[in-house]
Amino acid sequence: MAHVHAIVWLDHREATIIGYSLDDSEVVEVHSEREDRRIHRHAGTLDSGKAADDHHFFDEIATRLAGVREILIVGPGNAKTAFAKYLGQRHAATSKCVLAVESVDHPTQGQLLDHARRFFRRADQLGAL
Repeated sequence: MAHVHAIVWLDHREATIIGYSLDDSEVVEVHSEREDRRIHRHAGTLDSGKAADDHHFFDEIATRLAGVREILIVGPGNAKTAFAKYLGQRHAATSKCVLAVESVDHPTQGQLLDHARRFFRRADQLGAL
């Protein structure tokens, strides 16, 4: 992606990446290919009932973010923080571009882009560059 800013919304099944520079934007959707897409808790089992992180999914997202200077990661659950941690472990250069990780429910693409524009405008004003 050849944009200055990108916002990544993700949960454990899908990600929406919106990269933008000035008036140009690009939307990319990435889906987990795992069969265990549903997470269930089972009474009487010793495991947590949570699916393990999908590293192939995280790698695909990281690949799409290559070349972006500033990244905001958002999402409704724990996948956003797991992804940010994974970037730090496996994609250090991309991880250094992450300015924040925030909780955001399920916005439309337009709402997501508006949120990103407001966030990066504030970051620029605060000198986060």
